[in-house]
Amino acid sequence: MDIELRSGCPINLTMEVLGDRWSLIIIRDIMFGNRRHFRELLTHSEEGIASNILAARLKRLLSLGFISKRDDPSHSQKAIYSLTEPAIQLVPVFAMIGAWGRRHLPVSEELSIRAELLEEGGPPLWDEFMEDLRQIHIVDPIGGANGTCTSAVLAKLTAAFLEVRARSSSQIS
Repeated sequence: MDIELRSGCPINLTMEVLGDRWSLIIIRDIMFGNRRHFRELLTHSEEGIASNILAARLKRLLSLGFISKRDDPSHSQKAIYSLTEPAIQLVPVFAMIGAWGRRHLPVSEELSIRAELLEEGGPPLWDEFMEDLRQIHIVDPIGGANGTCTSAVLAKLTAAFLEVRARSSSQIS
């Protein structure tokens, strides 16, 4: 880890490595959106990350050991980004941040449904999701990126998200 740390406080240390505006968002997009290529992370970002910021944050997350990068065998100019164990172990943190946000902030139903399901599922669902993520990011990262290796929990979260999105779209039309 090549950063200057201000104290030995675990909360401070965590904020020093993950507390910038984009790092957790990028990990979220890889974790919950299975966005594994630079272009997917750039073009599907709800928050609109700039390409230079994305490149810098990916480089930092790589150097800190939160993600890994390998060549994509289907395309010589593409790389596949995968979560590492430290990032996978952030699932409970994401669940709790999502639960807090749902209680205290004006969230949209569409973008908060996954947080709701994670909160309702509690630690058993988090553990199952982390096992699924290990399979698609560590054991079989190529299969996880191309869709041949999947996650039951991610499929459930994605289906709920798409259902709310479709319902919201039909109400607008």
